[in-house]
Amino acid sequence: MRIQRKLGKSEIAISPLVFGTNIFGWTTDDAMAFRLLDHFVDNGFNAIDTADVYSAWVDGLEGGESETVIGKWLKKSGKRDQIILATKVGAELSKERKGLGKKYIISAVESSLQRLQTDYIDLYQSHYDDLDTPIEETLEAYQTLIAAGKIRIIGASNFTPERLADSLEVSKMGNLPRYETFQPEYNLFDREAFEKNIEHLTTGRSLGVIAYFSLASGFLTGKYRSATDLSASKRSGFVEKYLTPRGFSILEALDKVALKHNSNCAQVSIAWVLSNPGITAPIASATNIAQLDDLIKATDLILDSGDLSALNGASAS
Repeated sequence: MRIQRKLGKSEIAISPLVFGTNIFGWTTDDAMAFRLLDHFVDNGFNAIDTADVYSAWVDGLEGGESETVIGKWLKKSGKRDQIILATKVGAELSKERKGLGKKYIISAVESSLQRLQTDYIDLYQSHYDDLDTPIEETLEAYQTLIAAGKIRIIGASNFTPERLADSLEVSKMGNLPRYETFQPEYNLFDREAFEKNIEHLTTGRSLGVIAYFSLASGFLTGKYRSATDLSASKRSGFVEKYLTPRGFSILEALDKVALKHNSNCAQVSIAWVLSNPGITAPIASATNIAQLDDLIKATDLILDSGDLSALNGASAS
């Protein structure tokens, strides 16, 4: 088992890498998904992240596909007690299925539990803020689910610093469950928003931070060096924004540090995220075992001050 890091003030701890599964049921079939999850757990890691909306943005899909694949794997593998399972609620699945209202959350969790083929979710997260629902109502829904044993702890994602702070205050004043984790976008390219606006809050309130898009949709692997490289990728719409002079400067720095450590860009990118003491674990995806092994190796890569200076200098905005 890897070194464990606690999620906020809870008793739940995870290994320093979270497997992101928004590709399951989309670009990765069941057989490969099962192999990846087995390999991940067999190498001492335990945290898997999904959402009810994955991957509704893909033509022909409606959401729930990722949870369904994970559920099949849990049933086949019998490894439920070896993992910390995180999913999310609140993203729009339809006009009626969205938001953080109490009635909807209590309904949505049942659907997720059914797809995941489990009795409980370790970390249930508000995927997006819902300004039309009182914070108290949302937290009361989670309180009901915790009392029923259907979820263990809660987290938030994509909240503004102000709304996250408000939610924590409402939890404290109302004796309601508090968000123990926060999911921000954070990587070498997209770092300013977290570092300037949110990190002081998550650190000061002892929230676990699970960073998503840690590889900038694959850009920080070094796979995409020009618009031509995007032509055959299903993720081109996610990656195009990184093809800038600053993006190429970051890749150049990654290349140099990777060469020094006999490593590669993906490993160095993940190691950089992990070098921030304010981050509990990055989320990253892999579509094959070789890619997953890169992520695993990244958790053992220690960057020195020179490496960090070069990377930080290249990624300065």
